[in-house]
Amino acid sequence: MSYLLDANVFIEAKNRHYGFDFCPAFWAWLVATEQVDRVFSIDKVADELAAGSDELTTWASEQGRALFRATGAVESAHFGRIAGWVSGQRFQPGAVDTFLKAADFFLIAHALAGGHTIVTHEVFSDGFKRVKIPNVCNGLGLGFMTPYQMLRVENARFVLGGG
Repeated sequence: MSYLLDANVFIEAKNRHYGFDFCPAFWAWLVATEQVDRVFSIDKVADELAAGSDELTTWASEQGRALFRATGAVESAHFGRIAGWVSGQRFQPGAVDTFLKAADFFLIAHALAGGHTIVTHEVFSDGFKRVKIPNVCNGLGLGFMTPYQMLRVENARFVLGGG
């Protein structure tokens, strides 16, 4: 299984549970699993992280295109399917417009193109004011999970001490 990380996974990790200063193992694990092509994200998420101008921005920039994959023709071939599904729901027009311009739209295209599971903190919503990743994943038959579920499935271990 391979995973595509939403921007909120990185942001929440930095701000809460896996700060760079006290849990560097989380960030090292992301890089190590990216190297075996299991955990990564996309260029549009990197663009969102770049707006922060903080240590996460620096870290993401250092990872480059190895961790943050570019959107190409294979992914863009799925844009119509995604846009059609979202437009066919009862979301407010502004919500649809915002979604079609956001990184989430591109993240879902990557997931469809590569059969990846999306990792996000977002939860399914019955509301119509914002298009949520889990709603689209359910509608298009894509897998999604929380970062904690991913870490458990992957048996990630962040252990203190040298041995």
